[in-house]
Amino acid sequence: MISTQLTQVRQRIQYAAEQAKRKPDSVRLLAVSKTFSAEQVREAVEAGQLEFGENYVQEGLEKIEALRDLRESLTWHFIGPLQSNKARAVAEHFDWMHSVDREKIAERLHAHRPIGLPPLQVCIQVNIDGQSTKSGVAPDAVFALAQAIHALPRLRLRGLMCIPDPAQPPDELQARYLEMAALRDELAAQQRCELDILSMGMSADLEVAIASGSTLVRVGTAIFGNRYSSSP
Repeated sequence: MISTQLTQVRQRIQYAAEQAKRKPDSVRLLAVSKTFSAEQVREAVEAGQLEFGENYVQEGLEKIEALRDLRESLTWHFIGPLQSNKARAVAEHFDWMHSVDREKIAERLHAHRPIGLPPLQVCIQVNIDGQSTKSGVAPDAVFALAQAIHALPRLRLRGLMCIPDPAQPPDELQARYLEMAALRDELAAQQRCELDILSMGMSADLEVAIASGSTLVRVGTAIFGNRYSSSP
């Protein structure tokens, strides 16, 4: 079942990229495995998926440990909001952090990133539609945070991430995504660096995101099925 659904998601990505006149391999697929078991992740690995996203630190650590025999092959992304006291665990065990939204978190991640590991790949989370219930920095605060991250050698800034309101009409959702793409380009020009990641788009709206320039879509339900956990 997971293998079949992975194939369907990859076909959606390919078709969306082709419709946008982009190469299908310009869009990475991140399988969001939160609330799903290590056995289900292993099934996805057997179907060729090697990048996984987790929202909860302890759950992610348990899966990384359960799948330690595959550690060299897998890339683990932390994509949820992060409390300062859990920064060490993310810095020590994950490869990517998508939800950096304040300088304090960046500094904690840098301080705890083991010297023997490659720099932690990070994205700045942007609250692109200004929702008070969402994490992320305001668009005009991105530049100062990016500058602070660039001063931390054990972090590498790769781009931006957002989670816009999925209830918006498709044209408004696309407008938010296009704003993100423009913000990423402006930031790259200002910082004089390559920022290759726009982490945006999920199961329901990956086509809109890809049409707007997304380079990484975060897909859970369409791969693993509906979540039954009471967790958000």
